[in-house]
Amino acid sequence: MDHTTLGATDESISRIGFGGMPLSIQGRPSTEQARRTINAAIDAGINFLDTADVYCIDDSDLGHNERLLASTVRERSDREQIRIATKAGMRRPNGTWTYDGSPSHIREACEASLRALGVEQIFLYQFHVPDPNVRFEDSVEAFAQLQRDAKIRYVGLSNVSLEQLDVARGIVAIESVQNRLNPYFRESIDVARGCAERGITFLAYSPVGGGRLAKKLPQFDVLQRIAKAHHASVHAVTLAWVRQQSPSVVPIPGASTPEHATDSAKSIDVVLTPGEMAEIDGTEFSRA
Repeated sequence: MDHTTLGATDESISRIGFGGMPLSIQGRPSTEQARRTINAAIDAGINFLDTADVYCIDDSDLGHNERLLASTVRERSDREQIRIATKAGMRRPNGTWTYDGSPSHIREACEASLRALGVEQIFLYQFHVPDPNVRFEDSVEAFAQLQRDAKIRYVGLSNVSLEQLDVARGIVAIESVQNRLNPYFRESIDVARGCAERGITFLAYSPVGGGRLAKKLPQFDVLQRIAKAHHASVHAVTLAWVRQQSPSVVPIPGASTPEHATDSAKSIDVVLTPGEMAEIDGTEFSRA
């Protein structure tokens, strides 16, 4: 597995990460299968795991994914090399997804995540999504204060524009931006490239589309043809396309089976030619 550094830090993370969300939301696999999936990802060379307090069924289940990842990693002999990133800024009342970027909530969520992860300091703490009802700068300042208090080591953002990123950088050092990026949704390609210019890691979530859209990928002839040429899966080819959008990109695909986790890790060996990249660029990926 190739590695890169997180932002401007000297922290080494795998060029493919692992997104824990599918293991804890509605339709999640058994705990045993979830643990096997996490271990398969790490065994394949992935050392960067992404989670959030709201990766759960509802607000009575907060921290489920954090506890799952942490308890699995804790049993491994290589646990000191594994990095877990989490987030704050949302709630899950009755299973819905709502914003809460208030400083008070961010502080409370941080304390809960510290307990769920069983650590004294969170490796990378990300602002999950800007809250339209809270001044963006106030939310970011809450993360800056948590860093000053040594509750978190590094700060990241999620679901932001380059303009918001630059506002946040005026308050605290930002090491990562996590936005959606896949062939169906390409609106963050400019953000990924802007992150490279700023020396910031771009974490691509839903890099194969997520759920129904991920299952549609084999329907596209261009992916089938390129996958055959590389002796790889269409999902691995898609991850390669996402990764090659910018030197800053680290895809963080989710998985609910060990086989999918291993396939995602193997995608690091797929390097698309400029012609193959152009073919995928020029293909319309219908979401219908």
